[in-house]
This record gives sequence, structure tokens and C-alpha cells, in this order.
Amino acid sequence: MTSISKDELRKLFLFEALSEEQLQWIVDHGTVVEYEPPEPVYREGEPATCFIVLLAGAISLTRLVHGQEVEFTRTDQLGVYAGATQAYLGEQVDQTYPNSLKPLTPVRVLELPADEFGPILRKWFPMGMHLLEGLFFGMRATQTVVGERERLLALGSLSAGLTHELNNPASAAVRATAALRDKVAGMRHKLAMIADGKIDARRLHRLVECQELAVKRAANAPKLSALETTDAEDKLVDWLEERGITVNVYDLASTLVAGDASIAWLEEIAETVSATDVEAAMRWLAYTIETELLMGEIDDAVGRISGLVHAAKQYSQLDRAPHQVMDVHELLDSTLVMLTAKIPPDVTVVKEYDRTLPDIPGYPAELNQVWTNLIDNALSAMGERGTLTIRTERDSDQLIVSVIDTGPGIPPEIRPRIFEPFFTTKPVGEGTGLGLDISYRIVVNKHGGDIRVDSAPGNTTFSVHLPITD
Repeated sequence: MTSISKDELRKLFLFEALSEEQLQWIVDHGTVVEYEPPEPVYREGEPATCFIVLLAGAISLTRLVHGQEVEFTRTDQLGVYAGATQAYLGEQVDQTYPNSLKPLTPVRVLELPADEFGPILRKWFPMGMHLLEGLFFGMRATQTVVGERERLLALGSLSAGLTHELNNPASAAVRATAALRDKVAGMRHKLAMIADGKIDARRLHRLVECQELAVKRAANAPKLSALETTDAEDKLVDWLEERGITVNVYDLASTLVAGDASIAWLEEIAETVSATDVEAAMRWLAYTIETELLMGEIDDAVGRISGLVHAAKQYSQLDRAPHQVMDVHELLDSTLVMLTAKIPPDVTVVKEYDRTLPDIPGYPAELNQVWTNLIDNALSAMGERGTLTIRTERDSDQLIVSVIDTGPGIPPEIRPRIFEPFFTTKPVGEGTGLGLDISYRIVVNKHGGDIRVDSAPGNTTFSVHLPITD
């Protein structure tokens, strides 16, 4: 370890404007240290004890991403600095090294003790330090507020979509219930008409059996094509008219066909009652079929509502522990349900799930936010038409979730910036630029995973890599 002269310091851009007294302080408190590769000067996460200035040689700065060191800077420019770069903030922030510094060649660096360098900076440049401090904490506060605002806007959008999705089956259930009430009243009326026809107990019992069979047939009625339905209705109209039934005969035939009532089966029922009561019996069966079909509609609508509520609970994870073992496919499905209203009619959603993948530990609610951000970005990129593919697969000890869109792709010149806070390509007021930044921090910082992007016109893929074990 050696010292440094004031003349050598003046040649470095960082110190060229300092006074003689300030330069002398640097000389008195600084230490020149030499390092040989491959041993690092410092490691990411260690206590930040020194402010480092490069005097000779070449260095690289790296960060850990999913256990792998990723180099983001390589330089031999004299005077570049690293290490305790936030020493001026003192105890207001956690003073640890944000990266690792490694020598690529034998290097000479100037080391200044952080606990002394931080206070002297505040003494020498009070106004500058206040500005830097305000910028640092202001940016952090802004990022927090805008992030919360983005979450609220996303929640509002999702809530509006969910309300719309819930309204459709709820309205269908209300309509079917009202119609069912009328049909049940009509069926009671028809039953009274049949009773007035002096049907003996045996025939009435047979008619009730036919009614039960009508319920079963209606519940399991096959799906007919439009042409098959028309042909069946025409044949049934002819059969009904032959028996003197002419009022609303087409509506009656349509209902009977919908309930899978064949002519042969109706012949059996007609034999159960007198000729004068055939019409009343047919309409009674039609009411039975209609009530079963309406109850099927109500059951379907309520089932859809229940499914949407389940998806909302799965998405929010309000009733579950923050950290748990989870099925990624359930999270993806619940997110797609929540985003249904935002998916244009001409966008095709393709699910390529590997159902053999194991459940993994993590924070489901926060990962749902990641899926939301990635899918929303993909939909925005495609506009009104395209294919959205959600794919899951395994790579060694990682589970990979890929969101793929057929949009125009990310221009190469902006690709390095897409994860920067507040960077957005959307018009002013339409995007905060925090979606990918938040997603990156959730995946990388909170789950120890990684997000990677591969983009070309017509094929952009965001891949989320998550560890299968904690």
C-alpha cells in the first residue's frame, strides 16, 4: 500500500476542480492498493467500507442474477469510481456494495474510507449533497407513489373487467329465473287442464313418468346443427298439425326438439291421454322441457359466476399466506380470467402448459402482478389482432413461464432500457414505465429468478425463470 500525490490526483477528472486543502485531505486519508486478478476488490452485498477510484489497469463490474454473475461494465478509464458511492447518505440507507468489482489486469486503485469520505463530502459540497440527497430520496418516493398508483389503476381496470364478466351471467340468471317462474305457472295450469280430462290414475302415472323422462332427455339433449334442427322441427310441426295442434305450433315444436323429444316418443305419450287432451299434454311436456332448459341456464350462469369469483380470489390471494407452494398454471389461468375484458376479439390465446411441472414455492399474489404486466404489455404491442401464447416448461432446476406475442417487436435501440424505472414507449399519461421494473424486482429480488427477453418482428418472448426449490 502506498500514498498518492496531489499532482497525480489533479490528472483525474473526479478531483481536478478540488482546492489544495481538499486534495491534501484526499492524500492524507487515501490509500493506493494494488490488486491482481482474479481476486475481486470487493463483492456484492458486503459492507461498503471504501470509495474506490481506478488509477491504473482495467476492471469489470458485475451483479448476481439467479446465482450467475452478469457483467454490466468493463473499463480502463482512469478516474472511474465505484464502491461506497452512497457514503454521503450515511445511515439513511443500507451501506453495502451494490455490485462486485474485479480486476481484469493488475490494477492500482485509490481507496478512501467510507465513514470519513461521506461526511467530508457533505462538508465540502453542502448544496450539492442536499441536491443529490433530494434527488435520491425523491426518486425513491416517486417510484413508490407511482408504483402504488399503477397498481391502483391496474386494479381499477381489472375490477371493471371483472364486473363486466360477472354482469353477463348474472343478467342471464335473472332473465332465466323470470322466465322459469312463468313456465312453472303455465305448467301448473296445464296439469289442471289434464286433470279435468278425466285421466285415470294409471294414465296419469304414466304421464308423470313421461315428464320425468322429458327432464332427463332435456338435460342430455345432443347439440344439433342448424340444418338438423330445422329438419327436426319441420317434421314435428307436421306431426302436431295432424293432431289438430295449430296455435303457436312452431314455438312448441322448437321447444320439443330442444328437449330431444322424438316423434316416436311423443306417439307413446299421445296414447296415454285421450285425443282431446293431446295438445294439453304436449304443451305440458313443453313447459317441463323449458323449465329444465331454463334451470340449466341458471346453473351455467351461477357456475360461471362462481368460477369468476374463484379466479378473483386466486388472483388476489387474499385468503392465503403471502408465501406458499403454488401451482403456476392456476395463477396464469386466474390472471387470464381477470384480463378477459381487455383481450380483443381478434386476439387468440394459446395455452401451452406442461402439466407435469411441480408446484413451486413463492409469492403468488406478486407473481400474478408479473403475469398481468407481461400479458398487458403483449396485448398493447399486438393491438387488436394477433396471437398471445402462454407457455410453461422446465429447464433443469428452473420453471419457465413464457409470454409470447406476435406484435412488431422491441426495437434493438431501446431493448437495453426496457427494465429501467419510468422508461416507457407509451404516450404521456398512458404508461408509468414501472411495469417491467416492478416485475423484474419481484422475480429477481424476491424469488431469486430471472426475466429474459428475445424479440423479433412477429415474435417477442418474455421468459420468467423461477427456481423450483426455495
